[in-house]
Amino acid sequence: MKQEKICKVCKKPFSWRKKWKKDWENVVYCSERCRRSKNKIKI
Repeated sequence: MKQEKICKVCKKPFSWRKKWKKDWENVVYCSERCRRSKNKIKI
């Protein structure tokens, strides 16, 4: 079973990808778009 996490920006679930194999513990954003917009989160 593939692991899933919730994106900190868009709050959608995303699955493990091969490119994150060595760094899965540190992945918190589902995409580059979310990573770039991390400072634009509205509370």
